[in-house]
Amino acid sequence: MTENRYADPAMWDQRYQEIVYGASGTGVAIGDYDGDGRPDVFVVSKTERCRLFRNLGNGKFQDVSDRAGITAPLTGEKRKLQGKSLGVAILDSDNDGWPDIVVGNDTEPNYLFRNRGDGTFEEIGIPCGIAYPEGGRARAAMGVDAADIDQSGRHSLLFGNFTNQMLGLYKNNGNGLFIDIAPTSEVGRASLLFLAFGALFTDVNNDGWPDIFTANGHIENEINHINRDVTYAETPLLFVNLGKLQFKEVSSKAGEAMRRPVVGRGAAAADVDLDGNVDLLITVNDAKPVLLRNNGETKNNSLRITLRGTKSNRSGIGAVVDIKVAGANLNRMYRSGSSYCSQSELPLTVGLGKAAKADLITVKWPSGAVTELKDVPARQSILIEEGTGIVKQASLRSPSATAQASLPTAAPPQRRS
Repeated sequence: MTENRYADPAMWDQRYQEIVYGASGTGVAIGDYDGDGRPDVFVVSKTERCRLFRNLGNGKFQDVSDRAGITAPLTGEKRKLQGKSLGVAILDSDNDGWPDIVVGNDTEPNYLFRNRGDGTFEEIGIPCGIAYPEGGRARAAMGVDAADIDQSGRHSLLFGNFTNQMLGLYKNNGNGLFIDIAPTSEVGRASLLFLAFGALFTDVNNDGWPDIFTANGHIENEINHINRDVTYAETPLLFVNLGKLQFKEVSSKAGEAMRRPVVGRGAAAADVDLDGNVDLLITVNDAKPVLLRNNGETKNNSLRITLRGTKSNRSGIGAVVDIKVAGANLNRMYRSGSSYCSQSELPLTVGLGKAAKADLITVKWPSGAVTELKDVPARQSILIEEGTGIVKQASLRSPSATAQASLPTAAPPQRRS
């Protein structure tokens, strides 16, 4: 590449220096942080500060990290935000309509950048409770993700951590505080000896409740000589969400491939065969990636939802999709980023349980426009265009009948007032 497409010509020299002398990006998340209709880029790195690039249009970007409060707080305590960052995810932590950014850091406090809505951010990781675990010492966070795990309409957080640190599962209390519920749950106990890199929420059994999946693998190939309980290659972990903030570890019941140890790193989710069930991909250190096909044994229904913006960015990134089904309220964000060195597909696979239709789908676009669709049948893929509605639909393929595992599902959702 010879053409300098940055707004500031000096940036090309700076980026060249970083590439030549060892700076390494470990995660990217895209979102329209300032509401101008153009998707912006947030980059995390283990060797450099986080960067926010504002999309100026016409293929040009401007580094606004300093003035947006990404490299150092704009008010209050003067501290350098120099995390060894490995994972990044977009969420709306306070449901104010502005995308916030969560960053997982290695042996440094995790960050939560709250979007003020004026083009700047406030880093609130410590006061909101995600910077440190209860012991007060920063963990080695890797991948990170966000999802509404309890049908509260609020995004909770997942962090993959080092061996003997367990996963971080932070419930969003809705009052500006997050509480780590992993230590008192099966999530913490089952993940304690694993080193989790890729970490994501995804509904593997289509019951409407986001489950937890992690790609695991140690960084020391001789670790077993030091600790007999820990190995270099590790099996993935899968926790199904039973509702009421209860998770059950079911990896050994999810098929032979889930019982095979690998040196896992990245993790991504996508319905690769368009059968309505989310499949999983693991990148493996010094080996081929592993694609885990979901055979859909539960026979639950789902909807595949793809968005296309018109006034908003064409990809629809940042839109919030609410689905009412059989008395439950499901909340999903159309977003990029999450996990570790990975990107899941943008389209949403929304589990509907045994329901034959979604009663109401509400899309809140980044532009502020709202699209409502009533009585949408299950078992189909739909394309929703901003300002128009459904412009394309097709039936999903029949799930495979060769499933060998039986995974538990959450109890039928209870109607919320």
